[in-house]
Amino acid sequence: MARKKKEAEAPKGDWIVTYSDMVTLLLCFFVALFDASDVDPGQMSALISALSNIGMGNASGGITLSEGKSVELGNTINTLPSMDRGRFLGQALRRAMSLFSPELKSNKVRITHDERGLVINLASDAFFAPASDRINIEETRDILIRLAGLLNSEELRGRKFRIEGHTDAVPVDPDGPWKSNWELSTARSIAVLHYLTDLGVEEKRFQVAGFADTMPISKNDTPEGRAYNRRVDIIILDDGHL
Repeated sequence: MARKKKEAEAPKGDWIVTYSDMVTLLLCFFVALFDASDVDPGQMSALISALSNIGMGNASGGITLSEGKSVELGNTINTLPSMDRGRFLGQALRRAMSLFSPELKSNKVRITHDERGLVINLASDAFFAPASDRINIEETRDILIRLAGLLNSEELRGRKFRIEGHTDAVPVDPDGPWKSNWELSTARSIAVLHYLTDLGVEEKRFQVAGFADTMPISKNDTPEGRAYNRRVDIIILDDGHL
C-alpha cells in the first residue's frame, strides 16, 4: 500500500521576529527625527482631547485640528483649538523661557499658560519688600528690562497685556499705608505698569487689576505657600480675553 504523503508542515513563525525588529527600528528612526520644540500647544491640546476617551466605551468623537462646519455655528477661539493661537503661544513661550532662563532656575520668575494666555509670574518677594509697593530696582532692573523688550518685540505687536497683583491671606498692618490687601495688590500692579511704560511699552496696551488674596496658587498655612501667593502676574492676553 502506497504511503500517504506527509501533510505539509505549517510555516514557522520565525519571520515575525525580523518583522518586529524592523518596525521597532522604524519607530526609533521617526522618534529621532521628532523635534518637540515645533509642537504647537493648541494642536497638542486638541490631540490629547481627541484621544482621551479612546477605550472608555463612551467616546462620541474627537476634536479636529482644523476648522470645520461648526465654526459657522458660532464657535470661537475659546471653544475650538486654533492653529494660529497655538503657534502664538508656542513662539511666545519659547522666547520667554529663553529670556528668563536664570530666573526660572531661581524661582524669581515662573512661566505658564492657561486660557487667558501666556502668564509670566514675578515673585513678589524678589520685587517688593513686605507690605510695600516700591519695586526693588537694584535686584530686578535687568529682569524688567528684558520683560519690556519681550512685550515690545515684533512677534507681540498688537497684543494686549494685563498686570495682576496678588497677596497672601495675612491682613495688612492697620497702622500701615494700606487699608487692605486690595489696595496693596493693585498698587503693586500699577508700580510695575509705570516701570514698564518708562521702558517704552505703550500704556494703552495694558490692563491692571488687583486680586488681594482671592486667587491663591498655594496654601496660605506655610511661609512657602504664602510666598508663592505674593506675586505679580504679567499676562500676554489671548485673543479671547482682550
